[in-house]
Amino acid sequence: MMTDLQRAKTLLEDENYTCVLCRGETIMTSTKRDVKPLVDMLDGTENLNGFSAADKIVGKAAAMLYVLLGVKEVYAQVLSRAGAEVFSKYKIAYECGELTENIINRKGDGICPMEQADQEIDDPVLGAKAIKNKLAVLSK
Repeated sequence: MMTDLQRAKTLLEDENYTCVLCRGETIMTSTKRDVKPLVDMLDGTENLNGFSAADKIVGKAAAMLYVLLGVKEVYAQVLSRAGAEVFSKYKIAYECGELTENIINRKGDGICPMEQADQEIDDPVLGAKAIKNKLAVLSK
């Protein structure tokens, strides 16, 4: 029988999802990019405490959102060192396909804007505020 993390990872890799959360029979998926699915889940009404997650790219910003969502474990195809540090600090088990120094922006010429927004922040609540503010600025 597959664990929740194995099921989330399989769905992520076999389907065109960017983010998958599983707990028992409950499965949540998203095809949105960046940290948007996590922000949506954080703003939603679903209690995600104890879920297992699989995600394409997880940096410090996404890791802080996963902390606030209350997930118990995360698989990331690509994980930044800062994201791994957040998971370790908050005792969230994690696995990754590739561990990288930084998450790079889509153009490939610098650090991801979400990572920049949270670079100097260690509190997930303050991190989520910075992420939401950055998303609002970028959407204008």
